[in-house]
Amino acid sequence: MNNIIISVKRFLKNKNTVTILGVVLIIGILYWGYTRQIREATKEISIPIAKRTIQPRDLITKDDIETIKIPSIAVKKNVIRSTGLIIGKYAAINTVIPEGSMFYQNVLMTKEQLPDSAFVEIKKGEVVYNFPVNMETTYGNSMMPNTKIDIYMKATDDDKKIMVGKLLENVEILAVKDNQGRNVFENTAETRTPAYLIFGVKEEIHILLRKASYMSNYGVVLFPVPHGATIENNGETQVSTQYLKDFINSHTVVIDEPDTGTGEDENNTEDE
Repeated sequence: MNNIIISVKRFLKNKNTVTILGVVLIIGILYWGYTRQIREATKEISIPIAKRTIQPRDLITKDDIETIKIPSIAVKKNVIRSTGLIIGKYAAINTVIPEGSMFYQNVLMTKEQLPDSAFVEIKKGEVVYNFPVNMETTYGNSMMPNTKIDIYMKATDDDKKIMVGKLLENVEILAVKDNQGRNVFENTAETRTPAYLIFGVKEEIHILLRKASYMSNYGVVLFPVPHGATIENNGETQVSTQYLKDFINSHTVVIDEPDTGTGEDENNTEDE
């Protein structure tokens, strides 16, 4: 027995032996850690996915969700792992969730969080204008958000002559909506008919458009036209024809209501 103990002590005191044992121990630890990580990474977890293609602003119900098992390594941090965090939420604006897709935190919103993108994009100092259109005046629904148009005007002057000219140029479309206020291009599953072009303009131009729209006794018709390539895409909306502007202003008057103390002013336009 003593001989065995002495042999073991000699064996352990041997530098080569210690080195070999250390290497074996390190390899064992690395192997254990590696295999443990592999097991964790390949461990399957349940993830909710879209059972159908979910369109922007769609309310998500339990019928829109199914669960599948996939390796945890394939699931990113922003993937929602619980159906309870999805049901009752809405798909964000301008976001289509494809069938079979995971649900990500940045594509879901509550009803209160859903903005109208047209109002969000209005520049400071501008007001929203909803310009009536139809399938024909939008060139077969070819006028889309983030593109620019010109607005032409047709009218009968005081000599009963018909005049047609460009009233505004470089008007950027923020949204195209149907007669129910839904964005025409946000839903790929149904065809919607354009009823309004939404854009923002400065107050002076807003009043000018309102005046023109009320001048039915002069046969005033406003219609959009895709703007030409001569205007820079980042240019501001501006009055193109001074003659048409003067014609509108000379046949209308703006009545300023007295300040009632509420901080709100209203402008009304009447034909002469």
